[in-house]
Amino acid sequence: MTTPEKLKGEEDVEATLRPRMLSDFIGQSRIKEILKISIEATEKRNEALAHILFFGPPGLGKTTLAYIISRELDVSITTLSGPVIERPGDLAGILTKLDFKDTLFVDEVHRLKKTVEEYLYPAMEEFKIEVLLDQGPNARAVSLNLSPFTLIGATTRSGLLSSPFRSRFELTFRLDFYSPEELKEIILRSAKILAVSIDDESAVELSCRSRGTPRIANRLLKRVRDYAQVKGKGVITLEITKYALSQLNVDEQGLDEMDKRILNTIIDKYQGGPVGLGTIAASISEDPQTIEEIFEPYLLQLGFIKRTPRGREVTPLAYKYLGKKPLRNSDNQKSMF
Repeated sequence: MTTPEKLKGEEDVEATLRPRMLSDFIGQSRIKEILKISIEATEKRNEALAHILFFGPPGLGKTTLAYIISRELDVSITTLSGPVIERPGDLAGILTKLDFKDTLFVDEVHRLKKTVEEYLYPAMEEFKIEVLLDQGPNARAVSLNLSPFTLIGATTRSGLLSSPFRSRFELTFRLDFYSPEELKEIILRSAKILAVSIDDESAVELSCRSRGTPRIANRLLKRVRDYAQVKGKGVITLEITKYALSQLNVDEQGLDEMDKRILNTIIDKYQGGPVGLGTIAASISEDPQTIEEIFEPYLLQLGFIKRTPRGREVTPLAYKYLGKKPLRNSDNQKSMF
């Protein structure tokens, strides 16, 4: 195992913190059990694993699980990003190089172009593709057989996948937010790998402010470690943890400055809503997709906002948490004229 002293940077640290096998992966128990059974069954039959789709908010382990599957199968993994694949032909060379039971991982699979999606249909179902040779009147299509492989797709927006494409994934998993207990276990495991001492109280505090997301838990742990080394004695204590998180503008619920800007904008500028996502994004100078994929899922989980046919609306829970008084219906109506 790589020691912290030999790590070159944040990317190396992040890679080291990722679990490598299903037995090391904390949380998502139902998904792990199904994957374990599926992998063992296909190994006994000497077949390629069924195509898999992982979806859910960022940072919950979609990419990590894809790499774990390839290790459990002891096969190679090829990684692509949906937006990078411009034309169906870009896939031909990649697909023909895959060996028996190899995995092809496509991140942001919802951003594949429709022509690329359709090119994948026979590859996923029959392990065949058609390649066009020559051009013009001499053009002809040649069917090529592929080695059986497993396509693993990951997306934060499964609703953008076409129905025909989604139906070709035999195993579809939604990754849920993690409980504080699971995040505490992840934090203690990561602290051990980073060779930093942390007590249970500090791990609990970090887990409660990590928005149910392992990626955020590990990020906060690394930042609190910095404060422990500079402001403390190298040990992460509860006092150091609370001080560091306050400096990082992460409150008791895990809300940061941008979360509060979104809530306050809806309340102060639009009387609590409903207001469209594009309007919110323009008001705080943020990309609508970033708000929808990064910030909104956790605010929805907390019950601080709700989606309505007319737009986003702040709930009484958010008013109470922010210490603000909701407008009465009559006041809200008057303020709109």
